[in-house]
Amino acid sequence: MTSAPPATPVPAGVRATARIRATADGRGGTALPLLTGEGPLALRRTRGEGAEAGVMLVGAMSAPLGGDHLAVEADVGAGARLALATAAATLALPGRGGEPARYDVRLTLEGDAALRWLPEPLVSVRGSDLRVRTRAELAPGARLLLREEQVLGRAGEPGGLLRSRFTVTRAGRPLLDQELACGPGAPAGWDGPAGLAGHRSLGQLIVVDPAFEKAPAAAAVLGEFAAVTPLAGPAVLVTALTPDALRLRELLDAARRTYGW
Repeated sequence: MTSAPPATPVPAGVRATARIRATADGRGGTALPLLTGEGPLALRRTRGEGAEAGVMLVGAMSAPLGGDHLAVEADVGAGARLALATAAATLALPGRGGEPARYDVRLTLEGDAALRWLPEPLVSVRGSDLRVRTRAELAPGARLLLREEQVLGRAGEPGGLLRSRFTVTRAGRPLLDQELACGPGAPAGWDGPAGLAGHRSLGQLIVVDPAFEKAPAAAAVLGEFAAVTPLAGPAVLVTALTPDALRLRELLDAARRTYGW
């Protein structure tokens, strides 16, 4: 008697990818030849500004839970304009088996493309374990406006474990590469004076724009826990820590009016 081969383990959690392709339509606008989502990642076309095409990412179910692997991929062709947003905050929730969840965002911009990626906050719920990876790759002449907001815990609760990495390259050269780890299980000191200093909302706004080649942004302080940092390229980074998400949004919106579009 021959024994049956061992069963192939089935990965835990949901695997889903949302894919967007934006191209110039030849009439001064932007077409969306590819707009497809899976599972909890539903995509809806919305009204953009001027030549922009607008896309809203709508959560069709609670995600990411522990064990889930979600991804958003947006490719913006030469001369195209895309505004990408989410309909509501993303809640990182604990799963049944204790596995971490993953959320990957990949943005690719060709020459003279422009992308605004303005998602609602990511909330790290108590007991969750989420790993976020955001990668933006820009050709020369491309413009990017990207906002990230992360909140540790819902009202009255501590946050979960949140680990993220954010990289931006332009013409194959790095503009930004930074990592963050906070919450239970993160390296010691994440909540100390050299880390979050007791704050529970953190965010950043990065603007990559060829206009900074002629008129670079100056370094500045925007209050006690916010700063403007020119990057080694036509880009500027605004980082902020605040007690709550409302104050964080106010601060980043003000920075967007100054440095973005």
